Amino acid sequence: MAGDECGHERLTRRDYVKYSGAIVGSALLGGCSSTTSESGSASTETPTTGTPASEDGSYSVTMAPMGTVTFETVPQNVLGSSTATIDITAALGHGTAVQSTTRPSTSVPALEFYYSTLDTATDWIDFKDAGSYSKETLYELDSDAHFLDPSYVDSLDGWNRSDIEEVEENVGPFFGNMYSRKHRQPPESWRDSYQYYTVWELTEMYAEVLQERERFEQLFALKETLLSDIQSNLPSPNDRPTVGMVYPRLSEDSFYVHKLNQPGYFFAHTRPLDADDVFTDIETDEYGGKLIDYEAMLDADPDVIIMNHGISSYYDVPETKQAIRDHSVGAELTAVQNDRLYASGNPRQGPLMNLFQLEMTAKQFYPDRFGEWPGYAAGEPYPDIPEGERLFDRQKLTAIVNGDF
Repeated sequence: MAGDECGHERLTRRDYVKYSGAIVGSALLGGCSSTTSESGSASTETPTTGTPASEDGSYSVTMAPMGTVTFETVPQNVLGSSTATIDITAALGHGTAVQSTTRPSTSVPALEFYYSTLDTATDWIDFKDAGSYSKETLYELDSDAHFLDPSYVDSLDGWNRSDIEEVEENVGPFFGNMYSRKHRQPPESWRDSYQYYTVWELTEMYAEVLQERERFEQLFALKETLLSDIQSNLPSPNDRPTVGMVYPRLSEDSFYVHKLNQPGYFFAHTRPLDADDVFTDIETDEYGGKLIDYEAMLDADPDVIIMNHGISSYYDVPETKQAIRDHSVGAELTAVQNDRLYASGNPRQGPLMNLFQLEMTAKQFYPDRFGEWPGYAAGEPYPDIPEGERLFDRQKLTAIVNGDF
């Protein structure tokens, strides 16, 4: 199929990747799906989500909404659609394969915050900007695979299914599932083939794409141990603080608030901690949140406030905290008066970020049980927590990322 409308010469189909087009609408992961892997149910079952390699070395992996995608070799040049897919790819030892992403200015700070803490390479955290995913840009990037949800691409201006099929044929397949982030509805034409996954179920599928089964199992076991340790040491429900998750909007004197315990990997660092959410009864919009003013915030008055996306470059954390303290109503908030206003993690998280953010959040919510959170300093890496107060083994995680297990 010619690409002349994009200003390219006719491209041949890639020899190393092909898309089979089968559609799935049923559960894929017998182990992770059945064990509620983000909630901490102990299980080490991690059955494969792909098919064994054929005689020519090709293999297939299935994910909704695409169906079954067949790879003839492991992708070496990948477009990562978000911080989550980049973190998944890197945690599985293939960070250097991610050559591009959209809005790298928001992905890079979060990735560096966590990865620079480990004894592992970080020079791969440097990406071409994929912009708004125009078809011309995807041709120019010439990726082996697009870790990008085709149902989302289909909703963008200038795209339809025939365009998606053209890029799959001439450049590389799509492999992604964006709407699992908050369990939002995908575009109507894709809903019959859609399914939601946890961050760990997604990681398992990408492990099949990257042929990193053993590395995934090591990561999964480390996460299960962490969650088991955290959940076995939670205080009784009556002794847990009230918590509010917010995204401050200083220019509007307001906060965009989320529920802590709703489904989706956006909440994979808060939901397992089962805190007392002050916003549990709010009516949310299509994005899973609600905008409230300072007075409504004071009415809720949580013991702890975590500022969503604090560990990123979305806003200036010190400036934001000071503005809340200086506000006539903000100064009355219990969390502000008790210095329990925290920069929280980046909810567009993969498995490595999830490990750190579970530890961070456990310390922010329950310092008496898990040790005080040292705090966040803009531009600095994840704080150097004393070894005896760490909730998971840094050396073990480094070994997994480096392939030294």
